[in-house]
Amino acid sequence: MRSLLVWGLLAGLLGGALAFGFASVFGEPSVEVAITLEDEHASAEEHDHAAADEPVSRDVQRTVGLAIATCAFGTALGGVLALAFAFSYGRIGPLSPRATAFTVTAIGFVAIELVPYVTYPPNPPAVGHAETIGDRTAAYFGMMAISVILAIVAVNLARRGWLAAVGAGLAYVVAVSVAGALLPAFHEVPADFPAQTLWEFRLASLGTQAVLWAAIGIAFAALLQRATNRATAVGAAAG
Repeated sequence: MRSLLVWGLLAGLLGGALAFGFASVFGEPSVEVAITLEDEHASAEEHDHAAADEPVSRDVQRTVGLAIATCAFGTALGGVLALAFAFSYGRIGPLSPRATAFTVTAIGFVAIELVPYVTYPPNPPAVGHAETIGDRTAAYFGMMAISVILAIVAVNLARRGWLAAVGAGLAYVVAVSVAGALLPAFHEVPADFPAQTLWEFRLASLGTQAVLWAAIGIAFAALLQRATNRATAVGAAAG
């Protein structure tokens, strides 16, 4: 277990570093445009007041701050995925360690990231009302919790065979769709906000998460395969 956790943390750190690079190249330009639009709509007095209250400069936020955030989150996520692998190995079918790692990562990405993203896509700066932040956050994490619970149920049902797996997958899609429709909706994008900027920001946000999860899954699976090969070689030599 200790080795699994260490491998997960290392894979998460690597994933965080790659996600930082992706976000810097593809995400920050749309953030800068959104911040510029926000500044243009604010009065000079409001802008000066916001700048004075800003504890960390924008240059630090988009470099050191972003790097620390992505690497720290990636490391933590890698540890969680390692624990999820330890619990799932041997319980979701006769899969190899590497295949199990890929499966756990894929299910986790869909349940934790993709479904909440589709239900409540992220908004760049200057989009959204401050008074609804609490409600939006609660709805997002509520959707995430529902998605994770339904995913666990679907995986358990899918172990009964390929036909059950197809049915469980379809049932999961229907269930999360219904849950998303029942949860409160928030339509706070201003009519004059550039659609291209919004699209680029949301695409970059999803891309950053996809890079993070994919890198963690591939790196963790590679470490598992290396350990498996080593154990096999040791066993063959001993025999």
